Amino acid sequence: MKLFSVAMAAALGILCHAIPAKAQEIVLGAVLPLTGPAAQIGLEEQQGVQFATDRINADGGIRGRKVKFIFEDSQGKPDQGVLAFNRLVDLHNTPSILTAYSSISLALAPLATRKKILVVNPAAQTNKLDDASPFLVNTIPLVRDEVEVMTKYAVAKLGKKAAILYENAAAGVDVRDDFKKAFEASGGTIVADEAIEFGSTNFRASLLKIAAAKPDFVFVGMTVGYPALADQVAQIPGFPIGVGTTFLRPIVGHPAAVGWFHSGIKSGMKPEDEAAFHKQFNVKEMTFFSREYANSAQIIFKLIDDLIAKNKPLTGENLKAALFEIKTFESPTAKIVFNSNTAKREVEIFRATATGRELVQASVN
Repeated sequence: MKLFSVAMAAALGILCHAIPAKAQEIVLGAVLPLTGPAAQIGLEEQQGVQFATDRINADGGIRGRKVKFIFEDSQGKPDQGVLAFNRLVDLHNTPSILTAYSSISLALAPLATRKKILVVNPAAQTNKLDDASPFLVNTIPLVRDEVEVMTKYAVAKLGKKAAILYENAAAGVDVRDDFKKAFEASGGTIVADEAIEFGSTNFRASLLKIAAAKPDFVFVGMTVGYPALADQVAQIPGFPIGVGTTFLRPIVGHPAAVGWFHSGIKSGMKPEDEAAFHKQFNVKEMTFFSREYANSAQIIFKLIDDLIAKNKPLTGENLKAALFEIKTFESPTAKIVFNSNTAKREVEIFRATATGRELVQASVN
């Protein structure tokens, strides 16, 4: 019996080693806020990743190898994000991980450097992410890039007195600082400066102070809480027009936000892909977060395809090298160019209407 067991083990070992590399599953990771105040955004991000993964697997995978994403819940907290990162790397040996939210991405940056894991950020925008780690890349512009475009438009079109409502977190503080610097340099005056905490749902005190200051507009730097914000703005007669970056997009469609402006990173999918997304997840819209996470997953897939074609190991170091070798990634409506760890993208400006939004300024590089 012992000889039989040894013989069988040897045979199985030979069989396992004989399995072609293309049959091995490619395991990747994503650290997303799937519970907590940002859970809705985390769900949209997860759906984008899953959509891209399902599509490539339906086409046979990457050179015959199926792809699997393991989703870890950061709860929107840096410490939980670190634990999630370590589980993905130590238990599943993932060479690349998608991240979300500035504070969490910053917490993962030193781990990415130490363990040489390619961390891809499709949504967080604090300026500190620009050089947080040589192994952390941002597929969208950072706060300063969008604020610069939106500020120039606001100064030219909306007035020289502004208030600021910002989230007291990394990206929100960057919005406040970058807007204030650019606006005052253009001759503008900040008449109110109100901070709110991440996850807040009661903004009334801050909104009343802003309304009392009578600004021409208020620059909003928030990531969550827009339904409550819109409802409370509606209760204040004559509240000033709101202005913001891509993160202001969720307020579009609320009656209180008609006439508000936001910059938007040029982003899109093929109409047939959007239709397939709507059908798969039973949603009316493929949001910015879903699109960006789908596109970023596809960038990782292209890097993996490049490495397999060249018979190179799937490591974070090799994925990073492939990224800067390829440099340019194009979708049907957007171009993503990596001349540095932060991609160069086009930025547009939109105005909210009663039925949606309208483009008021075409792409700015």
